[in-house]
This record gives sequence, C-alpha cells and structure tokens, in this order.
Amino acid sequence: MESKHATEAFAALAQETRLSIFRLLVQRGPNGLHASEIAAQVGVPPSTLSHHLGILERAGLLRSWRVQRQIFYATDYEGTRKLVAFLMEDCCQGRPEICGGIQVPGCTGDCPD
Repeated sequence: MESKHATEAFAALAQETRLSIFRLLVQRGPNGLHASEIAAQVGVPPSTLSHHLGILERAGLLRSWRVQRQIFYATDYEGTRKLVAFLMEDCCQGRPEICGGIQVPGCTGDCPD
C-alpha cells in the first residue's frame, strides 16, 4: 500500500461517526448491513450516513452491493488487511517480540505466528 492511500484511509477513520460505522461493520462480518440498519444503529440521518459511507468506501475500507432497492455495506477486509500490513510492515526489524503475537504480513525470519 502506498503512503498516499494509507493517509486517505486513516483520514476516513479519523472522524467519530465513520469510525463507529467501520467498527460496527467489522463486528457484523462479511454479510454487513443495509444502509437503514447502519443509520439506526449509529444514530445518524440517512443523508449524513451516505456521505460517510462514500468516504469509507473510496478509502478502500468498505464495499457495497445492491439487493433490489437496498444497498448493503460490509467491511472490505482486503483493504483493511492492507492498511494493517502497512502499519506493521517494519515491526519485526529483527525483534519479533515487538509485535506481541500479531501476525505481520510479509514478515520474515522469527516473526510471531
């Protein structure tokens, strides 16, 4: 992941409502929720919600799909993995104990399991 894309993803999460939406959808798993359920659980009006969902989706943290007239949203786990890997890619530096048991993608040698 390039620094520019990581910065966009962090900027998307650096807002309370968007962070709440992201955490809710991480908890819900790959089936996600439809937009009206997200709005009800997070407590924001649908017009405000669509703005936040768009930002998270453009940042590569959410994915959406349509089922008839409803739009569903779920965490984009690949995009989230890439963001976490970006954060942790230099973690080991010859000292796997620093990672504290976190699986670090691309880590070589005696990195944690």
